Amino acid sequence: MDLSRVAAHRPVEVTDEEREAAVLVPLVARDDGPAILFTKRADHLGEHPGQMSFPGGGREPTDEDLLATALREANEEIGLDPETVEVVGRLDDIRTVTSYSVRPFVAWVPDTTYVPDEREVAEIAVLPVADLTDRSNYESERREHPHYGEVRLHFFHVDGFTVWGATGNMLVQFLELATDWRMPEEVDRVVDPDADLPS
Repeated sequence: MDLSRVAAHRPVEVTDEEREAAVLVPLVARDDGPAILFTKRADHLGEHPGQMSFPGGGREPTDEDLLATALREANEEIGLDPETVEVVGRLDDIRTVTSYSVRPFVAWVPDTTYVPDEREVAEIAVLPVADLTDRSNYESERREHPHYGEVRLHFFHVDGFTVWGATGNMLVQFLELATDWRMPEEVDRVVDPDADLPS
């Protein structure tokens, strides 16, 4: 994994959505190779319940900037000490169907035991980059989206977890910048707009 292109990347910014949010893409150095920390959102949450996500959330008026938002939210959700975070760079801002612009910050975090805030996080998963870049763990589909028209959805299946949606989009960009992994040109399938999605 080479983070030089992440550090050099000039991210596309989204500044015209109603609300701002930020997330950390937390990288963990392990003896068997780098990994990425994800959270599984609690099932009772109103937005994206049960989905895999990166630690983060909406900007509060007291946040100095969006990095402060990401660090505050990560501290609240998994107990990550902001002083231990080493930011490497940023990915492109993305829009969500809930009228947020989300700014992803890529950062190294300590390999330690994190404690999920059960009000927001059901589970913490640290997934090896080697498994995320294993082509046999990836699939994609094309479907019509009610807000965005025709879209491509990415699905990464690792250790019983499925990373998809906005988090899957961020992961695709990160892997293409930091590794030799490339998104296949063709999708695995084209599905109806109302086809089932992962929970």
